[in-house]
Amino acid sequence: MSDAKTLYTAKVHVTGGREGSATSDDGRLALKLATPGSPGQGTNPEQLFAAGWSACFEGAMAIAAKAKGVSLPADLAIDAEVELRHGEDGFALAARLNVHVPGVERETARQLIEAAHRTCPYSKAIKGNIDAVVALA
Repeated sequence: MSDAKTLYTAKVHVTGGREGSATSDDGRLALKLATPGSPGQGTNPEQLFAAGWSACFEGAMAIAAKAKGVSLPADLAIDAEVELRHGEDGFALAARLNVHVPGVERETARQLIEAAHRTCPYSKAIKGNIDAVVALA
């Protein structure tokens, strides 16, 4: 990866772990963190990962669609599920994207999803590291 050009670097300062806060250096992100399932305000790392992966994946789908000459529908949507698990090996994540591509032929939508899963940086990062499924809903 030494020849890779950095396009963007996210810089976020976190204090207090799962019960703390996260703030980006540009001020666009400022949020309270909370343990999953806890009462009160705040989001958790699993929700943030679900949002990030979904947004990135949709962008990868747009690139794949453009390459195939396909127009994506305005109401394309992704429902993400990120599970925090605990077992004999300790804590782990599992994730699923349910991709809704209304108005696009199922086989074409499946091909776009497969191409996006091969190229999305988040999909690449988790490949072989966590249980992950991407499905056409």
